[in-house]
Amino acid sequence: MMGAPTYQAARLVAGTVEQHFLQHQERARLLGEQNLAPVPPARLIEAIIDAAFWASLRREEGHPPKISLAFLPPDFAVKPMLFQKRIPLAPYMLTKLAPGVERPGIHLGVWHEQEVLYVWGTTHAVNSFCFVLDVSEPGLLVIKHRRIGSYGKFTNVAVLKGDQIKIVDEQSASLPDCPELLTTLLGFTSVYAPNDAVNVLVQLAVSMRAHGRGGTLLVVPANSEAWRGSILHPISYAVSPAFSGLSDQMHQSMEQRNLGLWQGALRREIDNLAGLTALDGAVIINNQYELLAFGAKITRAGGSVVVEQMVVTEPIEGNVAEIVNPSLHGGTRHLSAAQFVYDQHDAIALVASQDGRFTIFAWSPCEEMVHAHRIDTLLL
Repeated sequence: MMGAPTYQAARLVAGTVEQHFLQHQERARLLGEQNLAPVPPARLIEAIIDAAFWASLRREEGHPPKISLAFLPPDFAVKPMLFQKRIPLAPYMLTKLAPGVERPGIHLGVWHEQEVLYVWGTTHAVNSFCFVLDVSEPGLLVIKHRRIGSYGKFTNVAVLKGDQIKIVDEQSASLPDCPELLTTLLGFTSVYAPNDAVNVLVQLAVSMRAHGRGGTLLVVPANSEAWRGSILHPISYAVSPAFSGLSDQMHQSMEQRNLGLWQGALRREIDNLAGLTALDGAVIINNQYELLAFGAKITRAGGSVVVEQMVVTEPIEGNVAEIVNPSLHGGTRHLSAAQFVYDQHDAIALVASQDGRFTIFAWSPCEEMVHAHRIDTLLL
């Protein structure tokens, strides 16, 4: 290796990360999963994180690096691009490579010979539970892996920002007496979803966050018009009949889905819908993913009162729930979303902030108040 790691957070998190991958790979083998990527030992995890962290603080022609490192030997990769000569896993070399490999879906393959780590090339596909480390911005690293047979967003394991370490709590989806849609949304932390599982709300959340303008998405029951009582009329952009572009993709049978073509079409529909949240006002869809309106203004329902408290949690280990006034949690979007859910218990609201914060609001019958779930750590 290039020398003893000096980024303290790397040493603190390495053992926990190693155990996470070992435990999940063991369970995957018991379920019959094959071709799993090797698990890096803690000392190599520490060294990879250290190199990536110091690379993240450098700049190449004025730009910070955005790279993804995948720990696997080249013979595990599908159609990899191989370098003729190995490149040392060093901050300087990672920074030099970054401009050519910063597009989504490209991973730098990392392997080792004894204790020496090196980059062997690039790959677009990684095995289930392959250790992946993303450099998102200066000082911000995300450790993640692909779920078994899943599409879209990888599962985050840990987020490191400077000296802050956040370990994702995999039990965050096990909330008693919570709405089905919310359980599904938080359930993407589970790595053992069925092979055909596509969590559309997760992909919508990622796309909403990506446009950086902030926005609100309201999800209401398909068999109810009660939500209209919490919206100012006339709605700026009401849609009639409901637009079913995303719904049509989700209702295709597995036999009808040509994987490559279907994923591309699904991604376009998700991005088109998420793009509407950049406009002023909320986007409204039903739980069948049909678009009902956008540019909608939320108001307090007739006969209701102003929501005065809600519980706030974040699905990371060690987090403690807080009860706060919604006006102290965020801006107008957050307050109006909390009011909407307070008045419409069978709906949920997804709110993206311009600063990257992302919150799900849902009514919790077990707590008898609005529950705000901070999930930006999961979306990085």
